[in-house]
Amino acid sequence: MIEFILLSRKGRTDGKFRSLREAGRLDVVYQCLLMAFFTSGALRRDVMFHAVLGGPPRPPVHLVFDGRSLRDVRTDERTWETIFRKILSGGSHPGVELRKESFQDVVKAKKHVFVLHERGEDVSKVDFGDNPVFVMGDHVGLPRKDEKFALRYGTKISLGRKPYLAATCVDILNYLLDRRLDRKHR
Repeated sequence: MIEFILLSRKGRTDGKFRSLREAGRLDVVYQCLLMAFFTSGALRRDVMFHAVLGGPPRPPVHLVFDGRSLRDVRTDERTWETIFRKILSGGSHPGVELRKESFQDVVKAKKHVFVLHERGEDVSKVDFGDNPVFVMGDHVGLPRKDEKFALRYGTKISLGRKPYLAATCVDILNYLLDRRLDRKHR
C-alpha cells in the first residue's frame, strides 16, 4: 500500500462552497487525488490518500480516500466537487471517510514516513520499502512546526531543487514506485 498525506492548510471543512478553488484551494487536493489514483484506463487500488483540511469552519478534518473501496469516481472536477460537498456535509461515498483528526495524529500513526522537501535526500538514493507514506503540503507548503513533527517519524526526501506542484509530486512518486516494481519483476 502506498499512502500520501497532504496538509491543506486552508481547505474548507464543510460543504458550503461554490467551487473547489474557492473552498480554500480544494482544487489542489482534487488534482493530487487524480495523480494518486488514476492511470490510463484504470484506478490504482494499492493507494490510500489522506487530505487533512485546516480551513473554516471546523478544522481539522481528515479525509481518507481508500483505493481498495473507492467507487463511482471519474477524472472530471465536477464529480470530485460533488463528492467533497457530500462528504463535508455529513454524507457518504464509497471509499471516502471523514475523521476528526489533526495532521499530527495522522502522521504519528504511520511508519516508513517520507517528507517531501527540496533540500531532502535525493529520491534516487532512497529505499522506500514496501509501504511508504509520503507527506507534503499544498500550494503553500508545510508549516515549519508540522514539518519538524513529521520528521520525528521519518526522513526528508527530495525530487530535486525545484519546487513542484503537489499533484506533480504525487505523479512522480507513483512513476518511480512503478518503475522499481517493474525492475523487481523482471
